[in-house]
Amino acid sequence: MSEQEVKSQDQVNESPVEETQAETAGISALNKAVIAALILLGVVLLIQFTGGDEADLPVATTSSPAVAGESVAAESTSENVAILDRDAGDDVVTVGGIERRGEGRHFFTTIKVPAGAESLYLSGSGASPLEDGSWGDMEQQVVDTFESFKQTLEEQGWSMGDIIQVRAFAVSDEFGYLDFEGFNRGYRKFFGTEENPLKPVRTFVEIQGLVVPGWLVEIEIRAARMPK
Repeated sequence: MSEQEVKSQDQVNESPVEETQAETAGISALNKAVIAALILLGVVLLIQFTGGDEADLPVATTSSPAVAGESVAAESTSENVAILDRDAGDDVVTVGGIERRGEGRHFFTTIKVPAGAESLYLSGSGASPLEDGSWGDMEQQVVDTFESFKQTLEEQGWSMGDIIQVRAFAVSDEFGYLDFEGFNRGYRKFFGTEENPLKPVRTFVEIQGLVVPGWLVEIEIRAARMPK
């Protein structure tokens, strides 16, 4: 056999091996790509599963049977406890016969009180002075004022969930700054919470001055409920 024939024979013998190695490398690369894609998909699914907004969770309500187009949750053992189903197309919630529409972060735009409802009005009030004689900042004063309202309501058999309207009259501090965000921080501790997910309609007005020199805000409320 000539040298040329020997070389040709060697090329023939080596070719299947080289092809097999190439195929193996290709399959290995494909497997790696598939594994990487599966891992990425798993990460995406995990993020979607764990990244939900707690506010989207529907909870119980004590409303009467739902009317067509209204979003009302199931009955709860607690009175006046409800949260909107925020995934619903119509953001309407009815609790104890009182209908709320147009939920914002801090209030509803409209509240409909049916005929025959009981009403309770609490006069404008503000914070009490602290032990050192100071009055605290806006947030402190808002919290103190609503704590006083809460106590008054509960003593008369009402609750914060019965409040349907809040009016606030605020002034600037000694530096000329009106702390609206401080007002909202204090306000959010009483409305739209786990204890009281309901919100009233609301008015916030800046005025020149209040009757008590230390007050930064004076608040009045109205509550309503259907007779039991």
